[in-house]
Amino acid sequence: MNHNLLSFITLISPVVFILTVIVSWFQPGIRPIFLKKLATVASILSISIAAISGFFVAKYSLLETPMEGLAAWGFVIRLDVLSILMLNMIALLGFIVIRFSLNYLDGDARQGVFIGRLASAIASVQLLVLSGHLGILFISWVLTSMSLHRLLVFYKDRPGAIIAARKKFIVARLGDVSLLAACILLYFQFETGNLEVIFQSIQANLASGISMPGIESVAILLALAAILKSAQFPTHGWLIEVMETPTPVSALLHAGLLNAGPFLIIRMAFVMDASSYAPLILLVIGGFTALFASVAFLTQTSIKTALGYSSVAHMGFSLLTCGMGVYPAAMLHLVAHSFYKAHSFLSSGSVIEVIRASKVKDAKRIGSPFRILLGILLALGLYTAVAMIWGIDPQKELALLGIGGVIILGLSRLFSSAIDSDGGKQLILKATGLSVLVTLSFFSLESGAHFLLSSQIPELIQPTLLETVLIGMVLVAFGGVVLIQILAPKLSSSPAYLALAIHLRNGLYINTLFDRIVRSLYTHKPKSQPIYVTKPLKQESKQEKVFEKSFAEVS
Repeated sequence: MNHNLLSFITLISPVVFILTVIVSWFQPGIRPIFLKKLATVASILSISIAAISGFFVAKYSLLETPMEGLAAWGFVIRLDVLSILMLNMIALLGFIVIRFSLNYLDGDARQGVFIGRLASAIASVQLLVLSGHLGILFISWVLTSMSLHRLLVFYKDRPGAIIAARKKFIVARLGDVSLLAACILLYFQFETGNLEVIFQSIQANLASGISMPGIESVAILLALAAILKSAQFPTHGWLIEVMETPTPVSALLHAGLLNAGPFLIIRMAFVMDASSYAPLILLVIGGFTALFASVAFLTQTSIKTALGYSSVAHMGFSLLTCGMGVYPAAMLHLVAHSFYKAHSFLSSGSVIEVIRASKVKDAKRIGSPFRILLGILLALGLYTAVAMIWGIDPQKELALLGIGGVIILGLSRLFSSAIDSDGGKQLILKATGLSVLVTLSFFSLESGAHFLLSSQIPELIQPTLLETVLIGMVLVAFGGVVLIQILAPKLSSSPAYLALAIHLRNGLYINTLFDRIVRSLYTHKPKSQPIYVTKPLKQESKQEKVFEKSFAEVS
């Protein structure tokens, strides 16, 4: 058997989910017994197929369907380390979400419809990560958006969910247009839609110094498509408002579908590597979004809204990491965030964590500037020591150190909180041990991800002067926010601090402007209502009539 044909076996997974969609047409109502069993079998089979495909990739490195038949029209299935990592993640998340949904929506009058739409979304995402051709990549990209839209409007009687879905629809179509334009330009640039041929051509041209005039525009369009797909500022509002959908939809959205943006950039890493401006766009927008959403997250009182801002921040950080060219760290963050966010949403209704947290007594803060400074210096020293021991080259791997700098900021808050408290030496030792574990985990896991993805991503290069300046600005901005968090006990009573917290809780009102645009597009003219006119109590004066006429003209 031709080993390229083995990639067809992977198609069994999305095909079984498509079969589940078809069965849901005949069992759309309450407690669809056969459909529930089929969905469970599909999710288990998906995990098995992903594991088998991983074995093939470990043996052959890269598998593609042969360029005959359907493949000649763009239906190319690509199996490499990146697609296998994503496929296994989607299979596990799909199994968890489907099993949760079978109980969560048990007794719902349209449970069959929901399971079918859920299966449609999972099949679309699986097809996206397996795409080896520009044509199937674009089609599956659009299908993920359309299947998500059908899930968001599952309860059509909820106005909040409808408005959020409409906002998502507008943003998604803009992203679709951006990706379509990028695919067309890529096709005419290299006269093929096969991703492997395109990547090899780019590498050969860069090595030979051959110019590629249209590659800059392609990379910018890809960056724009990823930004719009991943709810980046200022189009993030829809993600905060989709909480009226069923919990399994939120889990699948935040843990799976939202990752399509960073995945697109990682998949097209060779295209981004040939660009000068697209990585800067990702760095600026991703960095600002991560900072803005992280701060807004801290001010939220609703757990689901807070989780929404958390997802916006994580997607911003992933795109920021891609903009720096540290694709293994971006992939590592993407996978970790997916499982974390799935657990967070599916357990958001549990009170166990609340009960446990109520039994933990926080250490009392002292508020000493000297101790806070000492904590920051200890975190910096610890990170520098671990990086030197690990053998990080500050010149070549400056971007990696910049991403790790975010860890410094987290560790500085951890150290400062431990030292600037009455917790004693035991608390400081715990903070030190945890900090060492986190730092070592970052470098070791990043090295492992780099080893796995080395054949699918470009080598990390020294950043330009402008990129270095932007990385420094991002670190300074995050450092300022962390410092404010450390000093929060002293600033919490300040009127300016409280006013800023209110504005941040409302997302600086950016979403309000988006609401007005969407409502103006979708709001229909209401039916005329009867107007009841009562006789005035007194005769209006001449001056009052003149004022009313002037006001009407201005209005």
